[in-house]
Amino acid sequence: MNESSIPQGFADLVAPMRTAHERIIADLRRHHIELPPPPHLPPACRQGIAAARAFPMQGVLKYHGLSDWVQRIAFLPSISINNAAAHTTTLVEFDPALPADSAVIGGVPAHGRELERIVHVLDTVRSLAGITSHARVVSRNIVRTRTTGKGLGTSASAAAALACAAVGAIFGPELAGHTRFLSTLARRLAGSGCRSAAGGLALWLSYPGIPPDESFAVRLDQDHELDDLALITVPIDSRIGLKTEQAHHDAPQSIFFRAWMLARGDEVRECIAAARRGDWQTIGQLAELDSMRLHGVTMSGSREQKIIGWEPENITLFRLCNDLRARGVPVYASTDTGPTVVFITRRDFAPIVTDAIHHSGLNVETVIAPIGGPAHLIPVEEALAELQS
Repeated sequence: MNESSIPQGFADLVAPMRTAHERIIADLRRHHIELPPPPHLPPACRQGIAAARAFPMQGVLKYHGLSDWVQRIAFLPSISINNAAAHTTTLVEFDPALPADSAVIGGVPAHGRELERIVHVLDTVRSLAGITSHARVVSRNIVRTRTTGKGLGTSASAAAALACAAVGAIFGPELAGHTRFLSTLARRLAGSGCRSAAGGLALWLSYPGIPPDESFAVRLDQDHELDDLALITVPIDSRIGLKTEQAHHDAPQSIFFRAWMLARGDEVRECIAAARRGDWQTIGQLAELDSMRLHGVTMSGSREQKIIGWEPENITLFRLCNDLRARGVPVYASTDTGPTVVFITRRDFAPIVTDAIHHSGLNVETVIAPIGGPAHLIPVEEALAELQS
């Protein structure tokens, strides 16, 4: 397929979004950020096993809404940062003797929509490999807090780990390290998995009608420019049972959505420049601002059943950032679909921020972590030990 679909009512935005995309590509080249070519597929195996690890992401310039649900193409480009506060470990085994695909997620067999999305990725790998072998998938999210919360980004790490392990099992380790290829596969389970596969501060190139093989992710901090960053995660559960898929359906109906799309190109280019000069504060400012926009779009996408993704704790934590900045502590709060908050600051300020959170009266957990890397293969024995624990 050469192009992705264009939703009704958005045809007039294709040209400006494509122009923004071309300017982003030009800026990437100007900043010496390599765009890898599509891979050459090596010979495939009918049978194989591999395991992978990937990190969840925290949105900087967020996204909601899919312009093509089959290809999982977004309406707009987006940027996120991988968060080593958690990770997903996934094992994939292809075997011609298996009667059907199966998946066990966190010790629970997957069914329905959850299994359907996994099989969609497996089917794509099988189609590329020219095989029909079914697969067994075992996956677990490893979180460094008692509470996982909603909005930590583990669907992204699950998608990236699945793509990496599936490719490693059938095509081998070299192709499993091709982040452009992995990101196009991970995208088919969860759009944000595209960026999780690339690692670090990653840009997902996307617009309505983009050719699917050109909708991939690229890492922006290619020379360790953001190694001094600290991510402080505060997991918060959603009391409404928030579903990201519903937010994707509702967001494009918001009156704010088109303006959000049209502003994105310039902000992506600003973020690229900030990453290359190590300007983490601009990245933090954009993440905090776009958290407000994301939830404004989400909450205004339906007249009847509005998705209010924040919890009362969020107001306190966002105000806490303002208070800390007034005291000279540079820190920025970011949320994705759910209420879980990730604070972005510099390592030497992390103890001050965590102390302020603990004295906020909210009785919440915190975990400090660096930026997470790309999805990567790990020894099967190491994965089995983690999956069986």
